[in-house]
Amino acid sequence: MLTLYSYPDLFGVADNNPFGLKVFAFMKLCEMNFEHRHILDTSLAPRGQLPYLVDGDDTIGDSDRIIAHLKARYDLQIDRALSAGQLNLDFMVRRTLDDLYWSMSFSRWRDDRFWPSFRDAILAAHAEVHASDLEAAREYNRLRYHYQGIGRYEPEQVYARGIDDLRVVADLLGDSGFVFGPAPATVDAAIYGFIANIYFYEIDMPLKRYVLSRRALVRHCEAIHQRISG
Repeated sequence: MLTLYSYPDLFGVADNNPFGLKVFAFMKLCEMNFEHRHILDTSLAPRGQLPYLVDGDDTIGDSDRIIAHLKARYDLQIDRALSAGQLNLDFMVRRTLDDLYWSMSFSRWRDDRFWPSFRDAILAAHAEVHASDLEAAREYNRLRYHYQGIGRYEPEQVYARGIDDLRVVADLLGDSGFVFGPAPATVDAAIYGFIANIYFYEIDMPLKRYVLSRRALVRHCEAIHQRISG
């Protein structure tokens, strides 16, 4: 049995981290049978990061490596019709989403305007989580943002960068279907992992306001959510 380990759910989204949600959505779109375990302890995870996948004797970390592993081992055909150019676009979109992550994470853990709402939502949804755990995680993230660089900017500059990432993704999406046509591909799971963690959040943040202003992002997010729910 495949087992996916990732962060807890929040606001009706299967994982409140976009990378774990990306893998979850990918596996659901591929109709794979797997167990999904929500954890906070990363001590057993490769490189101390979530998500990770246990597949028999193999433990695989990093969302892109997990997906590549699943495609190769189980001969998944989700991207079988894509051209070399489309696969290159998939790669560039995923790198854009990697950049978006920092603005998203900053809005939750660093911005004093939104941190209390995020903290209280986690504590209300998960009784096993303690306020002291979240405070420690907040300090850890503060240092990460500083060394990565995003933490050296003013909040509105951080969100302007994130909105630029969202704009590029929104412009790729049409009025119907998915990125490469009527059927979802891996890139659609990746987009969902990030957009769902903005759109479904019950906290009024600048990134959410922008998502709500782009009908293509909302339509795409709801379409994937409907396919993988239940």
